[in-house]
Amino acid sequence: MNWNDERVELLRKLWAEGLSASQIAAQLGGVSRNAVIGKVHRLKLSSRGRATAAPARQKKTSQGSTGTKTVTRSSTSVRSMPVSVGNNALQAQFDAEPVARHYIRPVENVVVPISRRLQLVQLSERTCKWPNGDPLSEDFSFCGNDSADTGPYCTYHSRIAFQPASERRRNR
Repeated sequence: MNWNDERVELLRKLWAEGLSASQIAAQLGGVSRNAVIGKVHRLKLSSRGRATAAPARQKKTSQGSTGTKTVTRSSTSVRSMPVSVGNNALQAQFDAEPVARHYIRPVENVVVPISRRLQLVQLSERTCKWPNGDPLSEDFSFCGNDSADTGPYCTYHSRIAFQPASERRRNR
């Protein structure tokens, strides 16, 4: 992003109005908050614009030994500053509820194998290690069917555990 004269003038104007660096970045577009802060620093725009000047403080006067002190205060003036929306400035507002989309893989000669219900000590390198049930329950077991040489699961459970990369991208 290049800083042209028009964008620099707009930056100076918004900075003088008292907008925050985030708000200026959002209005300029294509520039970050830190880029705005850096440009302000390089332009030496340290003083912020104010709608009204701050009231001058009165000096205390010593009244001798009378013991009574009179304090006069100036009336508090209300400064008009732009309203900051905070961290909700860029929040997207949706009118409708999002619709959940479920992608179902097409069924291709799927045969659900009957589990052999093996215990942990009965598993070998050639058996499917797909868990069945809750590991804390008594009837917990593993599938136990013959697994391929490429992984720990049988053909059926491999299709469940390992999705093709193209299908993972589509589900996101």
